[in-house]
Amino acid sequence: MTGLTVQQIQIARSARAYVAEYGEAPSMRDLAAAVGLSSASTVAYHLRRMREKGLPVETRGRPSGRCPHCGR
Repeated sequence: MTGLTVQQIQIARSARAYVAEYGEAPSMRDLAAAVGLSSASTVAYHLRRMREKGLPVETRGRPSGRCPHCGR
């Protein structure tokens, strides 16, 4: 995870852990709570920057553009 800030790495790890535990993508508020942020908009900012760097993190309510059946 090169080029990411500490918070962005925490968000990415929290998102993966959430999916592993619950079987679905987390919401912005779930991610904010997991990394200790008070605002979901701050998470949205970090996710936007992460996507620009080539690390897409899926959240509930946002389509990933991937096939729901095969993941491609």
